[in-house]
Amino acid sequence: MMRAARPITDRQLSKSPHWSEIRPQLGAEEVENSALVGNSMCRPELEDKPELKPAQVEKSALVGNSTSRGGFNGRKVRIGRKFDRGRLVAAVAIAALLLTGCGSPAAPAESAPPMAPESEVAPSPESTAGLAIMKKKAGIAECPKSDPDVAPARSGLPDVVLPCLGGGREVHLAGLRGKPMMINVWAQWCGPCREEAPYLADVATTNKSDLMILGIDHADPQPALAIEFAQLSTWKYPQLADPDVVLRAALQISGPPQTFFVRPDGTIAYRHAGSFKSADEIRDAARKYLGVSP
Repeated sequence: MMRAARPITDRQLSKSPHWSEIRPQLGAEEVENSALVGNSMCRPELEDKPELKPAQVEKSALVGNSTSRGGFNGRKVRIGRKFDRGRLVAAVAIAALLLTGCGSPAAPAESAPPMAPESEVAPSPESTAGLAIMKKKAGIAECPKSDPDVAPARSGLPDVVLPCLGGGREVHLAGLRGKPMMINVWAQWCGPCREEAPYLADVATTNKSDLMILGIDHADPQPALAIEFAQLSTWKYPQLADPDVVLRAALQISGPPQTFFVRPDGTIAYRHAGSFKSADEIRDAARKYLGVSP
């Protein structure tokens, strides 16, 4: 049985800007004089040069000014005959570092363990309570009971457990049996979902049949906005949540909206991909595939 994680909270995770976004731009003179340029900006003309021997370094006209000018800048500097041996050794070491720094990357540091995806972040009691208050204020019904032990029907609803949007009991989709159902998969960021929202509300309001109507908020990282959307759409029927997008594979959903008409035995009678254009179109599909007149 596949179990989806609880929907994440409406609390937004802060993202610190990369240092490159806040570091001031350096002028040409500052870059030239920077002590970091020599080993941080790879110069292509140095990549293929062999490592210099001490004797070659002593005769080289480029070494003497490499550290004070932020790397090799192509300017010649005269070196006297009485060159300090300590400075020579330091210059050789710097030259070796400069030559090898751009040629092969340093061994990567041991990485920290990956952070959990947003949908796995446990909601805080405060935010969970806030979502429950929003749900109650919107008048959204509690999620229906389901049999957790029933096996999925062939060509039926998948063996998936989804949380209830805004809190409440979890629902085993394959365990929803006994009534014909219309399950609408939507998201608050989905344009076509907004277009068909009033038609779904019309059918749900006038429904006097045994048809059970469910909604599933799909691939939506902001449950608070989803509850607000349902409230503005005057949807009073139960709403589930699929923050981990488990239905994408389980029901082969490429994107919302999609509506499933399900028989009382849990088998799927019809899938409507895309939005409905009228409330009558929904009623016609319910009569045709489920034999009910909502």
